[in-house]
Amino acid sequence: MSVAGLCEICERPDVDNTCDRCGRLVCDRHWDEDTGMCVECGAEVGQPDDRMSPENMPDGVDTYRF
Repeated sequence: MSVAGLCEICERPDVDNTCDRCGRLVCDRHWDEDTGMCVECGAEVGQPDDRMSPENMPDGVDTYRF
């Protein structure tokens, strides 16, 4: 979507996207096309890749499950 204004995160003038979650106008640098959200909303919501798996855990760390 083409919109006019400044990026609400970095204030760059080349704004091309609107976050589907919060409605912020954001530049390509702060836009995640896969989720349709700005990077700040993506950080709040989390991404499926953020989950820890045994492959990316450091050695010697116990896993507790409740």
